[in-house]
Amino acid sequence: MNFRKLVITSSLLASTLFAGTYTVDKSHSNVGFEVKHMMISNLKGKFDNFTGTFEYDEKTNTIKSLVGTIEVASINTDDKKRDDHLKGDDFFDITKYENITFKLEKIKDNKAFGKLTIHGITKDVELDFENNGTIKDPWGNTRVGLALSGKINRFDYGLKYNSVLEAGGVAVGEMVKLNIEIEGIKEK
Repeated sequence: MNFRKLVITSSLLASTLFAGTYTVDKSHSNVGFEVKHMMISNLKGKFDNFTGTFEYDEKTNTIKSLVGTIEVASINTDDKKRDDHLKGDDFFDITKYENITFKLEKIKDNKAFGKLTIHGITKDVELDFENNGTIKDPWGNTRVGLALSGKINRFDYGLKYNSVLEAGGVAVGEMVKLNIEIEGIKEK
């Protein structure tokens, strides 16, 4: 029994031996979204302020953990009036819900499974996952590129505001496409 515990402990230590902690490089990352507007076009936006860290095993090229936080007040759709409306209580209500958070639970077959919290509501999500590998930059830093994408239903998070169009349909689509590009720098 003691030998078995030793083998398990050794395996766990070996798997973390090559793992490094990475910090999301905000200047080379993007947290974007897209939603149907007036039923005829796609409105694109992003969040300008976000943070994140992840554990990445360079030996196996696998991500071990990832947590991220998005500052909702940094929403940017290139229209101040619309952004102010999105920050208000019709949508995100930033006075009560300042952040969106994501915590990765596992990666399996190019899918990322995790917990996404928006508007105080946490739901399980499944996103497409892309691992773009590692590289040494000209300054000696190790960098990793990752991408997450998929769709969520904003109604699941209590973001149900809408207006009916005179010609029929609604102003804002129910489904939101997520497009997250992450470049992380290994902590020294």
